[in-house]
Order: sequence, then structure tokens, then C-alpha cells
Amino acid sequence: MPPGEAGSGRLLGVVVAALLDVSCILAFVAIGRSSHAHGVTVTGVAVTSWPFLAGAALGWAAGRAWRSPAAVVPVGVVVWLSCVGVGMVLRVLAGQGTAAAFVVVALVFLGSGMLGWRWLANMGAARARARSGQDGEWYTDS
Repeated sequence: MPPGEAGSGRLLGVVVAALLDVSCILAFVAIGRSSHAHGVTVTGVAVTSWPFLAGAALGWAAGRAWRSPAAVVPVGVVVWLSCVGVGMVLRVLAGQGTAAAFVVVALVFLGSGMLGWRWLANMGAARARARSGQDGEWYTDS
């Protein structure tokens, strides 16, 4: 990437990464609410998702995810575990349920999603670099 384009491309990558994490959380909540016949309403999804969104935001801050948002380790792991761990604590404080099976499902689903998209992104980037013969750095002809 040319030096002048580095900022906008990097910002886009951070925004896309954050949206992918949010999408994982919203999918988890929508599927869960639907499978338990709670209804997938905007209010219902908001009430159920806010603890996990807050946990993921804390994970983004703690892991400085904006520096390398697609890194599986440590960023993905920090965001995932913060999302679930902080999310469950906030659910308890808000009077929402945290049954053991729910914690396990949250860990598996959100881990698969949040670590999965990062793994796929890294695999795709590695394959693209291998095909083009580049090592990921920008070189000039001067």
C-alpha cells in the first residue's frame, strides 16, 4: 500500500473488524432468542446483546485491537474472552441468566465466530501474498 493510502486502508480494516465482531455477537443473540421463542425484536436483541457488546468493547481496548484487528492471538482471544467473561458478569448484574450451558454455548459460538473470521482473514492474506510473491511490505523503485 502506498504511504499516502495507509491511513484510510488501515481505518477501513479496523472498522470492518469491529463490524465482524459485532455481527458475531448479534448473530449469537438473534439465534439464541429465536431458538428460545423470545422473539427477535430490536428491543429484545438490544437488551440481550449489550453486555456482550460492552465486553467486546472492553476487550478491544484491553487488547489494543485497532493495532492489529485481524490477529487471532492475542487480539482475537482477548476480545473473545472479554466479550464472554465481562458479558456474563454484566448479565448477572443486570439480573439476566447465566446458566452453565449458556456460558458454554456463548464460548463456543462467539469463539468460533470471532476467532474464525480472523483465522480466515489471515489465511486469505497469506495466500494472496504467496500468489503475488510479496511479503507484505511496500517497496518503491527509487
